[in-house]
Amino acid sequence: HKTNQVLGQALLAKRMGKNEIIAETGAGQHGVATALACALLGLKCRVYMGAKDVERQSPNVFRMKLMGAEVIPVHSGSATLKDACNEALRDWSATYEDAHYLLGTAAGPHPFPTIVRDFQRMIGEETKNQILAREGRLPDAVIACVGGGSNAIGMFADFIEEESVRLIGVEPAGKGIDTDQHGAPLKHGKTGIFFGMKAPLMQDPNGQVEESYSVSAGLDFPSVGPQHAHLNAIGRAEYDNVTDDEALEAFQEIARHEGIIPALESSHAVAQALRMARENPEKEQLLVVNLSGRGDKDIFTVHAILEEKGAI
Repeated sequence: HKTNQVLGQALLAKRMGKNEIIAETGAGQHGVATALACALLGLKCRVYMGAKDVERQSPNVFRMKLMGAEVIPVHSGSATLKDACNEALRDWSATYEDAHYLLGTAAGPHPFPTIVRDFQRMIGEETKNQILAREGRLPDAVIACVGGGSNAIGMFADFIEEESVRLIGVEPAGKGIDTDQHGAPLKHGKTGIFFGMKAPLMQDPNGQVEESYSVSAGLDFPSVGPQHAHLNAIGRAEYDNVTDDEALEAFQEIARHEGIIPALESSHAVAQALRMARENPEKEQLLVVNLSGRGDKDIFTVHAILEEKGAI
């Protein structure tokens, strides 16, 4: 889904006379999409990526470099997505006359969350058209994983006014929501200032940003976009969480039964749908899951985990 809004922002940057693009990436999908757009439009491309993510997402690092992007590993902090965001913002603040910061999620300072939502809302628009054509009615629920929240807000946007449709976002519970190794700020954080926005944030008692954790690099983020914070506050959307183990189980299940290898991020949404089906086996439910990414980038991570567990 990352390419949807990347092409829009890259064309906007070109129109504004910028010749360089700065981006951050976690799982590498946004970085790859940005490198693709820059190659198409003849723009220079710099992508900041946490050193830990560079290591666990090596296929996407190679793709970015292949398309001419400069990939800059970030070693500060937890060496993950939040640190890549910080470095990208620092770069942009010094080079904004020539560069555009192509933010990858529905977070950060205004107008980025709005720009990203509007370019991503085609996900929900197409979903609504297709479900009405196929089933003759709206779904009971639409489900999407939530890190910063771009794929989810794109899916939710066209359904917000449809009160009969439940909007369910899925945050990463990591090694357990009762541990300090998760990435669920909406339900287990408190309001703070981060990344140029006021939003739910994982913080310690002194207000310092805590490190998030998830097996999926794209959900390993200590905050969430302000639009999701609003939907949660007014009760229009529900936000649940899924552990690493549940996501890995869903990853394998959909691969075995559907022949689809999903991204670990998307596997959190699949796990939520499976949970809902198992909790109400007698209830007929029309559920739509946003399978927001493919899992070829994650196969080495999953293989290592399953091998360590003796599952393969």
